[in-house]
Amino acid sequence: MELKKLLNGIQNVKLKGNMTLDIQKIECNSKKVTQNSLFVAIKGFDFDGHQFVQEAIENGAIAVMLDMSADLKGLKIPENITVMIAEDTRYALAILSCNFYGNPSQHFKLIGVTGTKGKTTTTYMIKSILEKAGYKVGLIGTIANYIGEECLGDSNRTTPESLELQRLFYQMAQAKVDYVVMEVSSQSLKLNRVAGCNFDYGIFTNLYKDHISLKEHTDMNDYFASKLKLFSMCQKGFANADDFKCNKIIASAKGCEIKTYSIDNTSDLIAKDITITNVSVDFKVKLNGKNERIKVNIPGRYSVYNALASISFATSIGIDSEKIKEALLEITVPGRNELVLNKEELAIMIDYAHTAESLENVLQAAKTYTVGKVICVFGCGGDRDKEKRPKMGEVSGRLADYSIVTTDNPRTEKPEDIINDIEVGISKTKGKYEIIVDRKEAIRKAIKKMGKRDIVIIAGKGHEMYQEIEGKKYPFDEREIVKEILGEKK
Repeated sequence: MELKKLLNGIQNVKLKGNMTLDIQKIECNSKKVTQNSLFVAIKGFDFDGHQFVQEAIENGAIAVMLDMSADLKGLKIPENITVMIAEDTRYALAILSCNFYGNPSQHFKLIGVTGTKGKTTTTYMIKSILEKAGYKVGLIGTIANYIGEECLGDSNRTTPESLELQRLFYQMAQAKVDYVVMEVSSQSLKLNRVAGCNFDYGIFTNLYKDHISLKEHTDMNDYFASKLKLFSMCQKGFANADDFKCNKIIASAKGCEIKTYSIDNTSDLIAKDITITNVSVDFKVKLNGKNERIKVNIPGRYSVYNALASISFATSIGIDSEKIKEALLEITVPGRNELVLNKEELAIMIDYAHTAESLENVLQAAKTYTVGKVICVFGCGGDRDKEKRPKMGEVSGRLADYSIVTTDNPRTEKPEDIINDIEVGISKTKGKYEIIVDRKEAIRKAIKKMGKRDIVIIAGKGHEMYQEIEGKKYPFDEREIVKEILGEKK
């Protein structure tokens, strides 16, 4: 594509060189640059892309985009290379990517789901409902990306970098999907990964303390403000009226019509007569003037909220109540209250709960429907928010009948150091616990300890199929590990 056409929509770009160049590829990773590429230098948390400009040119870049802080003299860019300077290269990369792929999000209806918890389950529920109604659906999120049943690959992050995102949208537009439903992280909104996306609908699930760190958000105000951006980008929104930030979303969402859903507060869609068991939830909602009974085979009060968000959207586009009920009855989500089926009929659940709030929700829910003991296996990730470690320890010590503190993804930290931080919190409670650093052995001990009426909750990793240790990812599928321990691995 001609370079000057790629720049459409990017303001205040300073440039030097040939604007009629035929750009065949855009890259922000110098190692992926090939002949006739445009290289966009991004200043990240760990690396500064400006340090790799020369490598990009050697690999075939014919144009480079830099930010305002770039040292042009120090970079010594050859005269034959077109140079552009943008105010924000992250934002510029997003718009360049939109233009390069022909603004693909204009060719389908785009649904964005944001919130601390529930994004993944809600997107899977919406996908299931839309497909039950006969639509072709794309999904982008934490676990993997899909066109219908075709998996396009596992995800490295909740919301892809803008270049990858637009490439996925292009694939989906080419496949003629009717809808794309995607998880929209606060980071993706803050860092302009979704700039230029043509959102039709936005969904807000809830807000809890998470992602507060040097590499993420400075505080809760920054965290919420980032999520709020979604509702300035869409035409219709749906928000959880039981969340304390709902009213602020409604007040701030200029030009976006907001409908609400709830369990406790007044809203447009209210769940009543809720029953929760160790394998499901069911509740009543009024759809088209008629009380309908909804059942979801994912236990927990939060499953009701996720279902309500999905139903709110589905009814807004006129999907039949029976289709909604059928889709929600059939839905399963990897790593979200996922029960591992086994011949012993033991209740062993895998869940992604990796914050104090999400762990508390999972454990509290389990205690309401479990006759026997609740045994919790959990750890905390390394190189992430350290404040949540003692909080998670305190939650498990207070709510679980027995806790086994173990390793999660230690990354570059020592597992023992992370566990020590967790123990600060758990030791303040009267809860019984032990420490087993090896996660597989911790799972083995929990299963060995459980009785027929007990439940084991393996928290923190959920859908992940790996453990990240010292920069490497090692295979670690908890479903297979459970089956192996039970002697059922094929």
